[in-house]
Amino acid sequence: MATFTYVGKTRQGAVKKGDLTAKTREEAAEQLRRQNVIVSSLLEKAHEGILQRLNLGGGVSDKEIAVFTRQFATMINAGLPLVQCLEILSTQSENKIFGKTIGEIKFDVESGSTFADALKRHPKIFDELYVNLVHAGEVGGLLDTILGRLAKHIEKAMKLKSQIKGAMVYPAAIMGVAVIVITVLMIFVIPIFARMFLEMSGGKASLPGATQLVIDMSNFMKDNILYLLMGAAALVYGIKQYYRTPKGRLVMDRLFLRLPVMGDVIRKAAVAKFTRTLGTLITSGVPILDGLTITSKTAGNKVVEGAILMARQSISEGKTVAEPLAKSGVFPNMVTHMISVGEATGALDAMLGKIADFYDDEVDAAVAALTALLEPMMMVFLGTIIGFIVIAMYLPIFKMAAAIE
Repeated sequence: MATFTYVGKTRQGAVKKGDLTAKTREEAAEQLRRQNVIVSSLLEKAHEGILQRLNLGGGVSDKEIAVFTRQFATMINAGLPLVQCLEILSTQSENKIFGKTIGEIKFDVESGSTFADALKRHPKIFDELYVNLVHAGEVGGLLDTILGRLAKHIEKAMKLKSQIKGAMVYPAAIMGVAVIVITVLMIFVIPIFARMFLEMSGGKASLPGATQLVIDMSNFMKDNILYLLMGAAALVYGIKQYYRTPKGRLVMDRLFLRLPVMGDVIRKAAVAKFTRTLGTLITSGVPILDGLTITSKTAGNKVVEGAILMARQSISEGKTVAEPLAKSGVFPNMVTHMISVGEATGALDAMLGKIADFYDDEVDAAVAALTALLEPMMMVFLGTIIGFIVIAMYLPIFKMAAAIE
């Protein structure tokens, strides 16, 4: 038996909430129908409990959402009823959590909810952008077209995210290897050399300055390794907590945009995401004020979000979108000029699409340039550190060899 939480209305219009037990969702719905309750929401508590608390199996990837959207668009275009499409997609989903979610959406639609309202009850899977575009498609009778655009948008966003992650993986891997190699050298290898030098000099070693510095650092790391690890963990945790605050998020996001080379990649990615999202919303019939609000929430950077909200305020006052974007300093002049031209000619959605396509290519080029620049820099950094340690350890040996000659 499973426990279900429900929300509904009685025939008199009173809202009724509560829990009930049943073998299946359909049986629970039948119980509520017998009680003359019109169900608006029916969720299984066990589904939302253990899996989400442990964070196991509860994730739905962007790829799964994109595939779902693409298949849904194809089925709707082929003339299949909405509920039948949801039934097919819920049973064929390999992700059991996602399949169950689609089943719940199907049930809500059968109970009288619109497709957009049913999606809105699952904000962790379907964001505000997705829900609003589906709503626009339902109202305009173009659901298959909107879903096709939405699938394309998600796929482009996935590609963009993959490019940014790809740019970060290489330097992170090199830095990780460097830290591990240096730590092993300092804690396990250097002490062996230190004991050897001490034995060779009869306990009165007079070591070169560089060698003594490396040995002192090794002793410090060996004696305080636990505190160093705790300090590093505390620093990472502190930065994460600070980033979660509104002020910290703004400061860190502004810093990211000012980083050399990497900041340029982040800026171009933000421009591509903003123009792609807003262009898709406007093309799909979402009002521009609503579109800017949704786009600001999906910006991923507080500085960019502030600039978009300023643009929204400008539009609400009867002004242009381009002017506040130009003042923000986040968006390049070419972007603001093209947006201005799009507003003047009444083809803002088409212009935004062209900007997004251009900046997708720019992100490709920026990521390639970043990778090409970081590779020699990391090699030089790693080589310098390890080279200094090796030379410092060999200096006493050279000194002893010279004394013997």
